[in-house]
Amino acid sequence: MAVRYEPGINAAKLDSIDMHVHLEVDGHGHGSLPEALTEASAKYFKAEDRTPSLDRIAELYRELNMAAVVFTVDARTQLKHEPNSIPELIAGAAKNNDVLIPFGSVDPRTGEEAISGAKHQAVELGARGFKFHPSLQGFDPSNEQFYPLWETLQELGLPCIFHTGQNGMGAGLPGGYGIKLGYSNPLLLDAVAADFPGLQIIMAHPSVPWQDEANSIATHKANVFIDLSGWSPKYFPESLVRMSNSVLQDKVLFGTDFPLITPQKWLGAFADLPLKNEVRPKILKHNAVRLLGLDG
Repeated sequence: MAVRYEPGINAAKLDSIDMHVHLEVDGHGHGSLPEALTEASAKYFKAEDRTPSLDRIAELYRELNMAAVVFTVDARTQLKHEPNSIPELIAGAAKNNDVLIPFGSVDPRTGEEAISGAKHQAVELGARGFKFHPSLQGFDPSNEQFYPLWETLQELGLPCIFHTGQNGMGAGLPGGYGIKLGYSNPLLLDAVAADFPGLQIIMAHPSVPWQDEANSIATHKANVFIDLSGWSPKYFPESLVRMSNSVLQDKVLFGTDFPLITPQKWLGAFADLPLKNEVRPKILKHNAVRLLGLDG
């Protein structure tokens, strides 16, 4: 019988909330990606431990007095590779519900199956949001064939994280393993945000080479946010740092991309950014608390 997640997060006692953590292997040793992609991304990011277990992730974040949003990506159509078990991920997060917040994932290219899967993960299993990777999953989020899925997610009232910008997946491989960067242009999400104003959209990562586009969309659309994962803060585009310190200070979220980047490494570089003292806690925790509904 499936285990349903119920949140046990005490946000007031946490130092921060990491909005972007991957589970790359399930309890049976099945990886979320084909081996070639796992190896290439580990090399690209110089990751020390590419596949920690969910319990190990929980242990780490508990030690750091942080919570973490955890997910995998269902890209079965594009990669011809089954995702690791999302019910198992959610059950593991339920066991560690003091520090873990599970997001679901469905493959938009599976049509009605994606819609029914999203409903099942949200309603029956208790997923608290969803993760999409347009380049890895091989789809254009602005294509209206996917609008029934966005309508469903808007009705569920759960936030969705979309990968944007440069891609460590497939980096350095011939043809980038067939992964097309253009699907992760944040401008494709502008149409989704406009047509589904009740859908909370998180643009993951500094959106290089489209950072100005991402800044503009997050400024213009009340339902769009930016997470800062996937890059060391010392490499953030100057425009992102400047706007995070001003007009986007309530729209920007702490995220690491763990296990590719550790919280300790990310926070060490974040401390050196020229940010106002009142902005830092918003980015590290308060914006996420509000977005995830942890303040009630």
